[in-house]
Amino acid sequence: MARSTGKTVFGTWVGFVIVLVWCLLPVAWIISLSFKPLAETNAGSPQFFPKNATWQNYKDILSNDDFLYALRNSFCIAIIATVLAVIFATLAAYAIARLDFKGKRLVLSLALAIAMFPVVSLVSPLFDMWRTFHLFNTWPGLIIPYMTFTLPLAIWTLSAFFREIPWEMEQAAQVDGATPWQAFRKVIVPLAAPGVFTAAILTFFFAWNEFVLAISLTSTTSARTVPAQMSFFVGSDPFNPPYGQLATASVIVTIPIVILVLLFQRKIVAGLTSGAVKG
Repeated sequence: MARSTGKTVFGTWVGFVIVLVWCLLPVAWIISLSFKPLAETNAGSPQFFPKNATWQNYKDILSNDDFLYALRNSFCIAIIATVLAVIFATLAAYAIARLDFKGKRLVLSLALAIAMFPVVSLVSPLFDMWRTFHLFNTWPGLIIPYMTFTLPLAIWTLSAFFREIPWEMEQAAQVDGATPWQAFRKVIVPLAAPGVFTAAILTFFFAWNEFVLAISLTSTTSARTVPAQMSFFVGSDPFNPPYGQLATASVIVTIPIVILVLLFQRKIVAGLTSGAVKG
């Protein structure tokens, strides 16, 4: 029995190591590539570690005004879209979880259908509409579609949390003199904090990494985000793109995501687990 248990533990660790290497090897390669000089990347160096490691790629990227403008746009657009989506999703999810009205299942089904709708199919109509409404190449021109695609997922996540919270707690707060809005804000929302954090993180991830809308609905660096701006990184000729700078930019834009995941990993796991069980 002990030998069988030891084999199981050993097999588990072997599988864990294989999955870890499989997932992290591309990340390690990108980090290594970001420290390689231009001559080494143009030569098609097959070695994993750089021969002459350098910080020049990071210096060039952080001194690139277009990249810094795109980084500012990404932060501001992602944060604004996240805040607005979480606010609207919280109110909508609370109404769906607490109120009984006709068409509740239809609303949830439509929300799920919107979340699964292919983004690329909306590029052409959005392009024409945004030019007509003067929203092309603006922050609102990206924030609005980002909210459209992130709200359904946020509503599904938060509605699962609101359904778990006992109705008696809200009633007790109202008996103690709290208004419905005070009971919602001071009792319900704090208890649903893991779901709120999960919805916020997922919304931020989508807005931070989105490429199709960002490249199609912008034309200058005034509203272009980092994923779209990276497609404009070109080298001396089309056959020698600046791989080192592309890898460096990828590392820089990944750092905020890693920090957010490390800070809120428990709340993210709690939110996703609850949504899977109760949703």
